[in-house]
Amino acid sequence: MAAKILIIDDERAIRNTLKEILEFEGYEVDVAGDGKSGVEAARSKPYDLIFTDIKMPGMDGIEVLEQLKDTTVIMISGHGTVDNAVEALKKGAFDFIQKPIDLNRLLVSTKNALDRNDLQQQVRTQKEEVHSLREQLNLKHQMIGSCAAIEHVRQMIDKVAPTDARVLITGANGTGKEVVARMIHAKSNRAKKPLVEVNCAAIPSELIESELFGHVKGSFTGAVKDRAGKFEQADNGTLFLDEIGDMSLAAQTKVLRALQENEITRVGSDKTITVNVRVLAATNKNLDEEIKKGNFREDLFHRLNVIPIHIPTLDERKEDIPLLIDYFAEQICQEQGRATKSFTPEAVKVLQDRHWSGNVRELRNVVERLIILSGNPIQADEVYDFA
Repeated sequence: MAAKILIIDDERAIRNTLKEILEFEGYEVDVAGDGKSGVEAARSKPYDLIFTDIKMPGMDGIEVLEQLKDTTVIMISGHGTVDNAVEALKKGAFDFIQKPIDLNRLLVSTKNALDRNDLQQQVRTQKEEVHSLREQLNLKHQMIGSCAAIEHVRQMIDKVAPTDARVLITGANGTGKEVVARMIHAKSNRAKKPLVEVNCAAIPSELIESELFGHVKGSFTGAVKDRAGKFEQADNGTLFLDEIGDMSLAAQTKVLRALQENEITRVGSDKTITVNVRVLAATNKNLDEEIKKGNFREDLFHRLNVIPIHIPTLDERKEDIPLLIDYFAEQICQEQGRATKSFTPEAVKVLQDRHWSGNVRELRNVVERLIILSGNPIQADEVYDFA
């Protein structure tokens, strides 16, 4: 699609010549004979680029520039001075071209101005896409429920999120500890910085230190290059240590030092690296019991447990199950491109009466299974058959 250009100049010969040159280059060009009519034209139709003479009767080019701050403007003048150029550029002009106009200078400046417009549009589009993805992520990671226990968790999140306090999130598997961590980060002053997640239970004990603190080339077999660890990746952001109760004692010692000193050392190096990281931790274990067994450092526990947040099991908040069913059904049907399915009251009652050892995660899996295998609306006997 051809770029739209407006030429504002009180000299007919100049504006017609510029129009012919730019139209020959494939641009769509309009002209105006004075500043007032040029501003009116620019307000009635969007232009990608505007050329305006500085010295014109009535409204001069500087006034035009001030009126059209949201449009890319190139100033042209037969009375060019350094002062005029500086004033125009300070007020937002993209470029300043003197008459008689050099053809190559005109075309290069036009191309550069339009290229900048394209780049700015790409940046705006990327920002909108990132915002949209963040919104989708926030919608995907939200806490559904209205029971007193969940309301208390929400209140705790709202209070602690704007601070840099460390939070220890406890609860059984599948209760939503990761969701709480993501909500805290999203509502924090670090929301625009990374949220880096580490599942301490999924990483072999011999690799956890390298994963957290990084390593230098040659520090162990397979270390073919320097690598930043999760602490460095989360610098100025948030580090979420999931299942921290499964972390080795050796790694716990280094994590404790990192929290005390705000410094880490890569495996195989003696150089310290300063980091600014907010740590959120989660576990399904009773850390008091783990401390008694010698499996968890008490001093690390107290460093992490500044703000404790406990997530109730699904069995402890069964009144939220209808809300969760509706939420998951809509979410899953959208993800799979299906028409939204509903559950009969009898089917919901069957699900409410069930024991949920896997908590919210298990409920979501059951809802997905029923959506795939059952009719619409989903009946109680289908719950018995497929859940």
